[in-house]
Amino acid sequence: MHTSEVINEIIHRRRSIYPYQYEPGASVDEVIIRQILKNANTAPNHKKTMPWRFTVFSGDGRKKFADLQSSLYIKHHGTQNQVKIKKLEDYPLMASHIIAIGLKRHADRLPEIEEVLAVGCAIQNMFLTATAYNLGCYLSTGGVTYIEEAKEYFHLEPEDKLIGFFYIGKIKDTPKEMERAPVDEKVTFIR
Repeated sequence: MHTSEVINEIIHRRRSIYPYQYEPGASVDEVIIRQILKNANTAPNHKKTMPWRFTVFSGDGRKKFADLQSSLYIKHHGTQNQVKIKKLEDYPLMASHIIAIGLKRHADRLPEIEEVLAVGCAIQNMFLTATAYNLGCYLSTGGVTYIEEAKEYFHLEPEDKLIGFFYIGKIKDTPKEMERAPVDEKVTFIR
């Protein structure tokens, strides 16, 4: 298969695959996790700020993350939403690894949107690399993502952003193909 066919196939196979769709107890080799992070680190970014920051949870660290996430959520939102709290406690234990993704701001060097886009590119590289290894992955921007107090647990300063949590696991069942609206509905060519 030609290189362009390979990349096209990987891009079209990419899906959000949720932790409940992972093989229970299956662990992803750390060599692969490091490759995912290495590829994230090659994302385009203006002025070479490389604003992405990662904190990786695996093994017993997943339980620590689950406890942190649920306790911070309860502290800031109360206990009314038990379904949400249960998900915050259970999802990390279903994954092999969870990667907290932060954005280190360089406000003196460029607009925030440029660094947000750079981190988005890093995340897409993570998705594509995980897909190339036939792994499931999912970016959660819920839970404690927008709780300011959470930043300190991920070595982020007040001006930085907590972007979300990237869950990775071995896929239990082949995901069904996703239907997408045709690209022509979203493109205007001016000739």
